[in-house]
Amino acid sequence: MFNNAGIPGDNEVRVTHAAKDFKRVFDVNVLGGFLGAKYAARVMVLFKKGCILFTASLASKISIGLPHAHKASKHAVAGLTKSLSVQLGEHGIRVNCISPNGIVTPAFHKVIENFDKKKGEEMFAVSAVLKGTVLDPEDFAHAALNLASNEAKFISGVNLPVDGAYSVSNQSWRMGFAALSE
Repeated sequence: MFNNAGIPGDNEVRVTHAAKDFKRVFDVNVLGGFLGAKYAARVMVLFKKGCILFTASLASKISIGLPHAHKASKHAVAGLTKSLSVQLGEHGIRVNCISPNGIVTPAFHKVIENFDKKKGEEMFAVSAVLKGTVLDPEDFAHAALNLASNEAKFISGVNLPVDGAYSVSNQSWRMGFAALSE
């Protein structure tokens, strides 16, 4: 079962932003995922096997300039993944999540206004650690298929970054050194 639903929330990054949006984002991203897992697990427990996948976000691994509600909800999804992997593991059910870097999709356009696909890809390419390619929906789908397959039969409780090493680098250093060399 793949919990891939999620919303970014309002494009507001200040902590003084209304709590109404925060609750709405958590209701969709966390509670919705929890309920999906709950009802899928009921069936999977009977069969003593199964796989539950969640979509988290790179925001669950590093702090990036996204709304607090989105970041916090994706941290919660990663935590839920770990918790459920322990609880459901005794029933042969694997639970993992995938944390992609930005993917230029219609949902991306709602977060970053006035961006077309080419500009979005250029933005990600400039900041990428892994050069010569950008993350696309097929890359994300391949990660999900791999984690759901029998080839990943002993992988559970993992928050898999699909980010071309972005989460293991410090972009500030690279930008700082680039600025010094100008």
